[in-house]
Amino acid sequence: MRKRSVIAIFAACTLLLAACSGNNASPSSSPSASASPEASAQPSADNGGGEKPELTMLMQYGLFDPNVDPAGKQVEALTGYKTKYEMLPAENADEKLNLMVANKQNFDVMKLGSAQFYKLATAGALEPLDELIEQHGPNIKAAIKEDSWKSATIDGQIFAIPETGSGISVGEELVVRQDWMDELGLQTPTTPDELYEVLKKIKEAKGIVPLTGTKDSIYGDIATAFGVINEWTDIDGKLVHKAELPQMKEFLTFMNKLYSEGLLDSEMPINTSAKAIEKFASGNAAMYKLAWWSASSAEAALVKNFPEAKIGIIPYLKGKDGKASVGVNLATTWFIAVPKVSKLKEDAIKLIDAKLEKETFKQLAIGEEGVHHEFKEEKYYPLLPKFNDDLTNASVYMTGVDEHNYPTYWQARVRKDPVLQSYYEAFQANAAATNIVVDPMSVSPPIDAVSKNKQKLTKLLDDQVLMYIAGSEKIADYDTFLAKWMAEGGTDSIQQANEWYQSTK
Repeated sequence: MRKRSVIAIFAACTLLLAACSGNNASPSSSPSASASPEASAQPSADNGGGEKPELTMLMQYGLFDPNVDPAGKQVEALTGYKTKYEMLPAENADEKLNLMVANKQNFDVMKLGSAQFYKLATAGALEPLDELIEQHGPNIKAAIKEDSWKSATIDGQIFAIPETGSGISVGEELVVRQDWMDELGLQTPTTPDELYEVLKKIKEAKGIVPLTGTKDSIYGDIATAFGVINEWTDIDGKLVHKAELPQMKEFLTFMNKLYSEGLLDSEMPINTSAKAIEKFASGNAAMYKLAWWSASSAEAALVKNFPEAKIGIIPYLKGKDGKASVGVNLATTWFIAVPKVSKLKEDAIKLIDAKLEKETFKQLAIGEEGVHHEFKEEKYYPLLPKFNDDLTNASVYMTGVDEHNYPTYWQARVRKDPVLQSYYEAFQANAAATNIVVDPMSVSPPIDAVSKNKQKLTKLLDDQVLMYIAGSEKIADYDTFLAKWMAEGGTDSIQQANEWYQSTK
């Protein structure tokens, strides 16, 4: 099965490569940093040659050069490993990744999203790590909790280091041009119907398409008001995927209404997060779903264009029952994998292990005490501007976290910027006032049919949802689509997910 999957990926990517051209060269590597005493104390990973080899790592997209960033240099200083970094593009990242794998582009470490990980792992493109971790990963074993390994284990083998988040928290919420709301005498909407009226009045007054977003923000705050909260929902003890929820049609009907009346940005499917912020900040949109970690840049961009502008946060919308809900997922955030093509697999694990040594990880996460952070009142606080100068992008370089201590360290990052902190705390307070619903599949290990079909089914559903919203497909035909979705792997996924779920009771 895995052999056929690899052949299929290679064939598809070869056709794509023939139709495309471009420079896929990696960014230049960072200047070498002098090894610190901490780095020299780490066990050698030089294969007996006296010098540690240069490694290569594939990262997710970011708005900075990873090869010159201070956090990357600190990794080298503390571990002794020089690493060359390359990022996936902001758009068509999965397609680019598939091309890289098909062409056997060399990487020693890959930081992957869940769908990317499952696809490559089940295609046989990733190295099993059990023996490597056992032999070279004592710090890895100490840092990662037992339950977390389930998410990276397939058919009894570990294929990645799971990188978890910081516990239950909410990352995004709808925001609005509050100065426009005040100017027009509009009240903050609390339901979808009230949201519709606000959007309509803003469009009439300002002559713009008021609500923008990205493809990734299809669902979010509006969908939860219709009962589409998480990917999976427990209904009377049975797991139901959001694709089969009857509330989906009602949600799509509402979104199509927004689109057909010019209240929803028609470019949403192709907008990047940066583009959505740009539209909001330039006065071409009044509302979008903001991630609190982007709040500082979004607010700065808006105020630069409109010095008197203000941003208001819209609390999570209430459904017909008068209650608001918000979904959270406790699943592994990133999967740190070693591709089979790597010729430095042992060193890849040794690098990750060195980064997870307790004191090394703390320094990589929040820097040096008295230089980057201080500890007072039983909490970590950043020391600015040094914290920002050196550690803004530190989390991007993480390859797994010290799960016992990171949730505490992480809070310093929230406090590094008053704007950031204010949005984070407001989002959490708003979420606390709602019904917080944890996706019941958050804690599941990889399930064969779910893992194998996840990327395909997600894309199939999201693409179809966008067509319904845009009116190019009739929502009345949703059941026909759902039958196709089920045939493409939905049925098997739902069946196996429920088999696991029942086994836990």
